[in-house]
Order: sequence, then C-alpha cells, then structure tokens
Amino acid sequence: MIGTALTGFGTGLSLIVAIGAQNAFVLRQGIRREHVLAVAALCAAADAALIVAGVLGIGTVVERAPLALDVLRWGGVVFLLGYAALALRRAARPHHLRVNGQGAGAGLRAALVTAAALTFLNPHVYLDTVLLLGSIANQHGSSGRWVFAAGAVTASVLWFFGLAYGARTLAPVFERPAAWRVLDGLIAVVMVAIALGLAAG
Repeated sequence: MIGTALTGFGTGLSLIVAIGAQNAFVLRQGIRREHVLAVAALCAAADAALIVAGVLGIGTVVERAPLALDVLRWGGVVFLLGYAALALRRAARPHHLRVNGQGAGAGLRAALVTAAALTFLNPHVYLDTVLLLGSIANQHGSSGRWVFAAGAVTASVLWFFGLAYGARTLAPVFERPAAWRVLDGLIAVVMVAIALGLAAG
C-alpha cells in the first residue's frame, strides 16, 4: 500500500509542478503575502475534489462531453489573455513589495475568484486530474485506488502550501521594482503561451 501511495504522490507531483497559470498566481500571492493560506487551500482543495471525482469515474462523463471542454477551453483563453494584459500593465508600472495588507493589494474575494478561475477554466486540469489520475488510480483495484488518490492529494497539498509559503524567501529580492517588472513580464508570457496552447487545442 505504501508503494501505491508513493506512486500516487509521484504521479500527482509530476503533473502539478510544471510552470502554469495557477502556480504563477500562487507564487505571486506568496511573495506579496496576500491571502496565502486561503489561496493555497483553495487550490489544494480543488485538486483533491477533482482527483476524487476521477477515482469515482467522472472521467468517463468528461470524456463524453467535448462541447463542455470546448466552452471551458475558450473561456480559459479569454481569461488568461485578460490576466496577461493586467500583468503587462503591472510590469509597465512596477512597484515596491507590499506585505501584510499594506498598500493596494487585491481583496480576499478577488484573490479566490482569480485562483478558482485559473483552476477551473483550464481544460488541462480536468485531463490531468479527472481523466489521467483517475484512470491510473482505478488500475490499482477497489481499495488501492483510494490509496493512490491519497498520495496524489498529499502531493497537491504539499506543493501548493510549499510554493505559497516558500515564496516568502524571495521577498528581499522583490523589494526592488525591477524584480516585479521581470516577474510580471514572465507571468504575462506564461499566460499568453498557455492561452495560445489552449486555442490551438
């Protein structure tokens, strides 16, 4: 069972560590120390829910609903391009690091809505968690699949909280406006690249 859990952990970690829109947002929130716990918890909970859905066999439903995936895909493209535009605007007007609620940071609701949109408007999230992890988990039998899922969920929790709180170590670097210009520029590039990838199918 430990081997199954470790397999789930490794597989789950390999799918979420890649640089993406969601991770870029969590990283930025962590550096700014804005709503870190709430954002990390939302991302981890969303991953857990999708993994459980995959284990329960929801993947077959998703697989048979290509229209729904298309709607999500184009919604994601629009959202990502909009977020990229905001990042470019921030890069054009870099600022000093503001932490612990100082300065004009985003409110909790706005941060959670953004995190949720970056999570659920990305069709790859469903392909990775619901379809891929779900199908692999179900290869481990009726009891083993939940052990595999527990390993994958653990990977998500450790990754998102580690990324969010580990980002604080970069705070001294981001005391300089130029560092924010670079980060926001990179975020814009990542968002546009993902949007183009989604648009290309």
